[in-house]
Amino acid sequence: MDEASIIAKEERYLAPVFQKYPVAAIKGEGAKIWDANGKEYIDFMGGYGVAIVGHCNPYVVEAVKSQASKLITCHGSLYNDVRADFLEALASISPEGLTKIYLGNSGAEAVECAIKLARKATGRREIIATSGAFHGKTLGALSITWNPKYRSPFEPLLTDVKFVPYGDGQKAHETVSDKTAAIIVEPIQGESGIHPAPEGYLESLRKIANEKGCILIFDEIQSGLARTGKMWAHQHTSAKPDVMCVAKGLGGGFPLSAVIATENVMSAFKPGDHTSTFGGNPLSCAAGLATIRYLRDFDLAKRAETLGKKMMEGLEELRERHKVVREVRGRGLMLALELRFDVKNILLSALKKGVILLYSGKNILRFLPPLVISEEEIEHGLMVLDELLAEEDRSRLQS
Repeated sequence: MDEASIIAKEERYLAPVFQKYPVAAIKGEGAKIWDANGKEYIDFMGGYGVAIVGHCNPYVVEAVKSQASKLITCHGSLYNDVRADFLEALASISPEGLTKIYLGNSGAEAVECAIKLARKATGRREIIATSGAFHGKTLGALSITWNPKYRSPFEPLLTDVKFVPYGDGQKAHETVSDKTAAIIVEPIQGESGIHPAPEGYLESLRKIANEKGCILIFDEIQSGLARTGKMWAHQHTSAKPDVMCVAKGLGGGFPLSAVIATENVMSAFKPGDHTSTFGGNPLSCAAGLATIRYLRDFDLAKRAETLGKKMMEGLEELRERHKVVREVRGRGLMLALELRFDVKNILLSALKKGVILLYSGKNILRFLPPLVISEEEIEHGLMVLDELLAEEDRSRLQS
């Protein structure tokens, strides 16, 4: 099927909920994808961070092929070998003390589970979230997501939610009370434009949670799994969560999420409290197990750290050369380039040059490439960006 036919068919039948790029992707490998016309693209979007071990990762492909011929579905009411192995592997890379795991299918599901768990474990109802936070679009997760454009059409949401400024430990201390079940925070905010937590901030939240008897939840859905140069972004600090939400890259492209908690907290859940028909299915668990093995075998955390520094240096050079660049932010291969204008034309122009970029809001380019991306692919992407920013500089001088 040609690209125009694919696009027309999706437009006819798919709910109009996505901002669409005019590309019909049909093949992927590593950090590259190909469209229906055979055009090759370097993918700096990475499926919004999902393709963390690369498109069609060989470990994942082989694991899924093998498992699909054995057993595809197995409800959680039965035990399963590959699920058991995956749980063991995930626990082995989880923060110290987080040993009990709930398996789901998406990041929003993980957040919903974490909210229920915090309420059950503490007997309290209030959730403290932060300005700029993004935790998902299902009703519970949406209730603790900051941006009014996502929230307002679906209100009323959960009522016992308060927002505090991201990075302001003092304001958090003033707001958390004996009614607070949990504080939830992203160690690096993603959707709002890649904002790393200020130094000492996560530690201050840990201290507040200890003092006030509430649960500290780290949302590592976008920042986890080696993306920032550590297995988990919060490990750049000394802070430790009681509960951690994980998804996106966990299944190597398959739907898979996890809520990982201390045994004490997770013991609040009893049979029937929170279940999922597809959660922990053998096919996704096989993909997840292969993903963890690949992350370890090829030390992708170290790779993300090394390539992230090179890419950060390249983006800083662009900032120095082009007045339209306002700021560079991020850590590892979770980066942002904030511009002084709407990035829509940059996104579309980059496609013509064979580069897929991601955005955050109207003026920020967000980079979540597969951690297997090569230095040469990064350099090519930076070269394309340089050309596009130079064009923007020239058009502004002429106007």
